[in-house]
Amino acid sequence: MSTIRVKDGTEIYYKDWGTGQPIVFHHGWPLSGDDWDAQMMFFLNKGFRVIAHDRRGHGRSSQTANGHDMDTYAADVAELTTFLDLRDAIHIGHSTGGGEVIRYVAKYGQGRVAKAVLISAVTPIMAQTAANPDGIPMSVFDEIREGTANHRPQYFQDFTLPFYGFNREGAKVSQGIRDNWWRQGMMGAIKAHYDCIKAFSETDFTEDLKSVDVPVLVMHGEDDQIVPFALTGAKAVKLVKNGSLISYPGFPHGMPTTEAATINADLLTFIQS
Repeated sequence: MSTIRVKDGTEIYYKDWGTGQPIVFHHGWPLSGDDWDAQMMFFLNKGFRVIAHDRRGHGRSSQTANGHDMDTYAADVAELTTFLDLRDAIHIGHSTGGGEVIRYVAKYGQGRVAKAVLISAVTPIMAQTAANPDGIPMSVFDEIREGTANHRPQYFQDFTLPFYGFNREGAKVSQGIRDNWWRQGMMGAIKAHYDCIKAFSETDFTEDLKSVDVPVLVMHGEDDQIVPFALTGAKAVKLVKNGSLISYPGFPHGMPTTEAATINADLLTFIQS
């Protein structure tokens, strides 16, 4: 397997296929780089170099007890991109990965990043705070913590239903997609998944969004039951200097998988623009 050892000794697993302009994919909680299969294949066949890593504690990376916060996630990505000498790269993040993208681009992307994409992303901030009164109450994230800590196998099975909109009337449920989500989730470490809940819910990316100069595309499903569009994507695009928005009526949180043809086509248009 391809891995790098970052400065605290954690091994980060990554896939690196093809040549051409690099596209780096950042996965959501509690998944792995495998969640980008549909995009990796599509863009590899379009002549791009495609890279996807497993965040620390997730997938095939080290199951470290420490470092499950956005600053460390971004620093890990910075070490990976330096190691691979990636320049003129497009960084694409889904959900938690969107937060990782914007933190990385803001802190380390100067001279290396051409564009960024936030898909169903947790930016600018999800949790309800004094500064974000219309955010999601902490009790919701406490429920995710309780399920992850104490009932992870069944909780992860159940989580796939709203994640992909499979709980909506008339939805065509794919058991394979559900099983693949569960497979990825259960590969990771329970400690990493538990700590990451705080990282994706309470991290405030407002200043990161404001500081980024490169073009940013925000893509969000209007029926996202996990990361509600009105609280995140609709706000994030207003904070970036050079942003554009595509919102999708009826699309779920996991739209890069369930609606891959549409998402891939729109990504390609943005990348080539």
